This record gives sequence, structure tokens and C-alpha cells, in this order.
Amino acid sequence: MTQSSKANISRRQALSKIGGGLGGVSAFALLPACAAQPAASNLTISPPPPPYVDKQAIASANTLLEDIAYRLLGHQPERATGVGVDTGEHAGLRGKLEDQSQAGQDALAATLRKDLELVWYVKRQGLDAETITNLDVVESGYTLALDGMALPYGNAPIGSWQTNPYLVIQNCGTYINMQRFFGAGVPLNTSDDVGYYTERLAALPDVLNGELERVKAARAMGVIAPDFLLDKAIPQLKNTLLDTMKGGALLAPLETADIVGGDASVLAGAKEIITDQIAPALEAQLAELNELRKEAKGNPGMWAQPQGDEWYAWALRSSTTTTLTPDEIHQQGLEELASLHARMDPILQEIGYTKGSVGERMQGLSNDPRYKFADGDEGRKEIFEFIDDRIEWIKGQMPRAFNTLVDPNLEVRRIPINEQDGAPGAYGGAGSKDGSIPGRFWINLRTTDLHRKYDLADLTFHEAIPGHVWEGEYSNRLPLIRSILAFNPFSEGWALYGEQLADELGAYDEFKVGRLGYLQSLAFRACRMVVDTGLHSKRWSRDKAVGFFVERNGSKREEVESEVDRYCSWPGQATGYKLGHSRIVELREKASNQLDSAYDMKAFNDAIVLGGNAPMDVLAKNVDRYIAGAKG
Repeated sequence: MTQSSKANISRRQALSKIGGGLGGVSAFALLPACAAQPAASNLTISPPPPPYVDKQAIASANTLLEDIAYRLLGHQPERATGVGVDTGEHAGLRGKLEDQSQAGQDALAATLRKDLELVWYVKRQGLDAETITNLDVVESGYTLALDGMALPYGNAPIGSWQTNPYLVIQNCGTYINMQRFFGAGVPLNTSDDVGYYTERLAALPDVLNGELERVKAARAMGVIAPDFLLDKAIPQLKNTLLDTMKGGALLAPLETADIVGGDASVLAGAKEIITDQIAPALEAQLAELNELRKEAKGNPGMWAQPQGDEWYAWALRSSTTTTLTPDEIHQQGLEELASLHARMDPILQEIGYTKGSVGERMQGLSNDPRYKFADGDEGRKEIFEFIDDRIEWIKGQMPRAFNTLVDPNLEVRRIPINEQDGAPGAYGGAGSKDGSIPGRFWINLRTTDLHRKYDLADLTFHEAIPGHVWEGEYSNRLPLIRSILAFNPFSEGWALYGEQLADELGAYDEFKVGRLGYLQSLAFRACRMVVDTGLHSKRWSRDKAVGFFVERNGSKREEVESEVDRYCSWPGQATGYKLGHSRIVELREKASNQLDSAYDMKAFNDAIVLGGNAPMDVLAKNVDRYIAGAKG
């Protein structure tokens, strides 16, 4: 089965071959033996009236899902650390890293394929809604991933968001991830942790070399990243190499860990691995990027790459969990942008910005010194204080928006300096299931000019509460596989919906300029739908893509240059944000219309977030069940 859509065995065939499902129990098997062979022809036998719950089938399905989760984590042990389950019998995962070689990725695909077929075999009859949702989510996530892994190059996310044709580039690659992972994601609390940390350091050269092997194979196919992306990646990788040659960021956690206590032998052994093994592997990657740069051109879109149209079609499926075409997404983005600008115009008029397009007036607002932070470290301090204030305010509002509350373990951190030039303005995500690793809101502070006082509150609500960190706390309560698998339009659609909730809860009632920042944020995501499809399907240049943001939405050029570069290296990903948000809002309107006076926003919000991160079709089923239950 080279593609899941052309599997050796279809789901329909699987169900016909395995009549009772995997570990399932048929309804007839639950009947007494005497009923199985009626003595009279007028005796009618039927299963219990629906809905009925088969507890044994549910238990079997949940056991399967748990096994599937750990088989995935066996290939991706960093995820096990991220969710905090590399303990007990699975503690050995703490000393391992994902195999990035082609052989390693082929083994991962084989595991996905086998587990997908097992999920197909499970009969849904007798299962509760939560278990059905869990199975549907795995089926969707694994199908999308396998279709992507069947493409001849690039990385396919497995229940994640990073559609990545270029394995080592300005915002992708182990050279970026390793410093963040070792610096903030790997625990160092016990002597065992120290050993595992060192084991992982020793595994890094093979990871880097496996990545390099695939980059070279892609170059042989004619896959070469755009020159402007390589021009960012090469100095970043060079800086990482120079740091690694000294021990640097990879050694620092050991040097400062209380459990190490400055043990000279531990530090010397780790430094030898870093400088003698990891640094040469990074040097080899740098040499390959320099070779790629000699052949690189300026075409930004996937259309310029081998099988680029096919690759982008899959990337859109993965990023939106829909089958919308590039033209349909492009048009939806234009329509949503016009609608949002119509909402921004009267606010701009009211605060005295009356001339020019909405984009031109927002550019004028961006230059207003009243809404800028100070330069340098003084401004960085102001930004952290501003974020802390908004987090405290929104925490106090959550009982007005949800019946089921969480208390996120949350940190606000600066994006690492070695990463900041190629990184977006911010990003955020959940912590571990056990709470040992906090959820984090990472803010880019390469310059304070990236942020304004009228848009930073909205960014905080998106990345932290009620956005990514808040939603992640609910996902962490779900079965392990659901805590691992995430889908771009839900993750980002929910974060935008979190922005909307903050507005509805009064975040900008006394600060109308802040509401402009929120609406511009939504408009920015509508622009993404237009620009991403423009770059990869309509053959836009990089300059045209940047200009669209600046002229049509009034975005800051420095910010959107990095944004556009991100779309070039993560094709399709940018389209999922506003599409997912619009879908959640449509489902809310559906629930409100069908339930009328019985509709309760808090109950709806619970139904969305408690159902967990899911593709759009599964989300719609969850809402339908909520509506049916509310109707009684």
C-alpha cells in the first residue's frame, strides 16, 4: 500500500472480513444461548434497541488505541517526553530520538499502515461516542500522513501541522529543534535523567546525518529550496554550528542542573559528544546548504518543484482536513477579508482615521507612537508585563465562557535568539499530560517593533488563554493518542475562536483600538488563505505576496516578510487558521438556530473543547451529538 487511498485492503473489505471487529463482541453474542436457537418460528430475535453500549468492545478499542499511541511514540520518542509519558516501563524512550533517515521513515510508515488497518477492523456498533471519535481521529490522521509519506520527498506531519518539503531550512530541521528541545523540553531532575540526556546527545549525529541523506536525495530529484529561504537558513545554521563547537546551548542545561552539580566527568563526556560528533554533522549539513544555494532560484511556490502541484494538493488536505481546491480557498479568503474590513472601517472612522483604504489606515495606526513599545530591553520588559496583565484578566473571565474549567500551567518565554530571525511573531502550545512541562507562549523579541499595544492582547489570547495552551489542557485529559494527534484547522481555528471569545467577554469594551487589532488578526488569517494559494498555485512572487499583506491589510512589512517565507517552507499550513475558525463559528450558529432558547454558549464551548482536537468532519459529528443531547 503505497498510499492509504490505495490500500491493500479497504475499510469496507476489512469490515466484511472481520465480522466481529477487533476484540469486539457482536450483539448476538451477548444474547443468552437459548435465545440463539428459537424453538418457535414466531419468536423474533433482535439486538438491544439502539443506542446500547458494549463495555467489552469499548475496553478492547481503548486498549488498541493505547497500544497504537505507544507504537507511534516508539518512532517519535521526543513526543513521549513532550506529553510526559516516558516513565516507568517506557522510560527508555527518554534516551532516544526519532530516526530521520529514509529507512527510519519507512519503518514509521509501515507501523502507521498496520495500525490504520487495525482501526478499520473495529466495528463501531456498541461503542460510545467518545470512543468512535477517538477511532475516527486516528483514521483521519494516519490516512493523511500516509498519503503525504508516499510523496517522494519532504516531511508529512502525523496529527500535526508542519507540511515541510525542505527538511533543513530557515524554520525547519533538527539544527533548530535540538536547542529548544534540550534547553526546555528534556527533564534533568534525577541521575537517570542525566544518563538519558547524554544518550540523546549521542543519538543526535545519526539524526542529523539521516536528515542530510534525505536532503541530498531530494536534491538529486531536483528539489531545491528558494534562494531567499536558504539565505536565511545558512547563517542560522552557521551560528548553531559555532555555538555547538564550544559546547554551547546543548551543554548549558547540564552545566546548570543541580543534579549534575558540576560533575567534571559528566560535563567532559557530554562536551566531547557535542564538539566531536554533533558539530561535524552540523558542518556537513551546512556544506550541503551551500551547495543547494549555488543552484537555487527565486521561485517561491511549490509549482516550481518536482510534482509540486501534487505535493501542494496533499498539503492543503493535510492543513485544512477538507478537499477544498486552491481556487476555492483563495476565493473564500478574499470574501472573508472584505467582510472583516467592513467591520474595521467604522471603528477607524470613529477614532479619526477617515481617509484611504482600511489597509492604508491600519498602516497609519501602526506608526502611531502611542501604540508602540520602547526599543530594546526596556520595551521587551514592557511586553512581558503587558502579556502577564492580559493573562491574569482572561483567566478571570473563563467561568463566563466554560462550564468545565482548567488551570493551565503556563510559561511565557522569549523565542531563542538563534531561532528568532526565521520564526514567526509568536507561537504557543500545551504542556505535558502530567504537568511537569508547562504550556508555553513563545514570543519573538528580535525587535519590539514586531508588536503593538493594540494587537499584543489578541496575540496573547491566541497563544495562551483561551487559545493553544488552554485547549491543550483539555486534550491532555483525553486518551494518549488524542493528546498526541492534533489537526491544523482545529488547533488554529480554536485559537482564533479564543480571540473571538475574549472580544465577546469584553476585552476591548474600553479599548476600541484593541478591537481593531483583533479584527486585523482575523483579516490577517484571511490574507493567509489568499497568499498561500497565490504563492503555490497562482505563481505569485514573494514581493507580490508581501505587498498583498502590507497594502490590503496594513500589516507591518518586517513581520509579513517572515510570514511569507514561512508559507514557502510550510505549504498549505497557513490556510487552516481562518478556515477552521469559520467552521467553528458556523457550527455555533447551527447549534444556536436549532436549539433556540435551549442554546447555551458555555455548553457549546465545552462540547467543542472537550471533544478534543479533531479534523473538521469529526468536529461536525461531535457538534451534532451535542445538539441532539441538548434537545433531549
